[in-house]
Amino acid sequence: MIALESVNLCRNLAPDELRALRAITRERRFAAGTQIVREGDSGDGVYIVKDGLVEISGLITADIQRVFRQLGPGEIFGEMAVVEDRPRSATARALKDTELYFIPRDDMLALLQRSPAVAFNVLEEISHRLREFDQLHLREVMQAERLAVIGNFARSIIHDLKTPLTIIGLSAEIACAPNTTTEKRAQSQERIRKQIGRINDMVGDILEFTRSRQPETPRESVNYPDFINEILPDLQAETETRSTRVELQNPPPAGRLILDARRLRRVFFNLVHNATDAMPDGGKIIIRFLGHENEIITEIEDTGPGIAPEIAGKLFDPFVTFGKAQGTGLGLSICKKIVEDHRGHIWTRAEPDRGAIFCFALPLAK
Repeated sequence: MIALESVNLCRNLAPDELRALRAITRERRFAAGTQIVREGDSGDGVYIVKDGLVEISGLITADIQRVFRQLGPGEIFGEMAVVEDRPRSATARALKDTELYFIPRDDMLALLQRSPAVAFNVLEEISHRLREFDQLHLREVMQAERLAVIGNFARSIIHDLKTPLTIIGLSAEIACAPNTTTEKRAQSQERIRKQIGRINDMVGDILEFTRSRQPETPRESVNYPDFINEILPDLQAETETRSTRVELQNPPPAGRLILDARRLRRVFFNLVHNATDAMPDGGKIIIRFLGHENEIITEIEDTGPGIAPEIAGKLFDPFVTFGKAQGTGLGLSICKKIVEDHRGHIWTRAEPDRGAIFCFALPLAK
């Protein structure tokens, strides 16, 4: 239980102002579960909790009631409806037997006009309430954004896992059938192997994307031409089954970079896989290099249809895919993360009547 003189509304009031406030204050009692004011009612006055507990709630849809806060002794409610002369924006209910100080609206407005101190205290209460609601809204927006990201993530992963799992299931049935020929059994086993590889790649993408911080892995000074010559055969082997060729337009310039070679390989494989997916009927992937004083730029270009204008500005955002029947939509965002972790930058370049061109620059070792 709290005395009227102890509530924030009475802070710094002169004795005559406090007497005037006490003279217009009534006391009301409400049993547990009783509705004190209802959303939409007229603002008949200001309430201060003397003892007990009050729940403030409001309708967020036609049939969903949302609890905003609970008020204990000394806390005020109903002041905004009084000042604005508008209907109540929320419902107040006693959660247990509750005693309230009540100040009728007309008396409260008259006191506000006579007493700057009371007006300031009410203004401070309103400001505090708005700040609380702003923080609540910000938390809800952030939570909604997190849930949206999780939802997109879950939908993407579930969709992408269903296809290889279906292929694995069908291939296993064929491989285990008693009348399956040796050739078909070998083909089914190869399909299963490839689909397991796809799932492994997806899991790798997910782990790379969800790591807030990369584990410390040793980086070393690497001769870039040696690195390119080492990964080129693997890139060519990855694409030749799809009638796609990987070619170097020019040899990489001499220079040493400080690299995590394992992660940088992923950039090449992700970009080459994207290019291959964009050319289902086959094509060519061209890798070229530009040497500068402080960095080496690598460009990977395909002979596909190019980058769709509607996604050009958000290519490196998570879950963005276009014209692909498979993939998590994380490949390019992972490339961006890896390149930036190497203190580089990645971008796209558009040329008329040419396919997609992805470029990334990495700084030379000093």
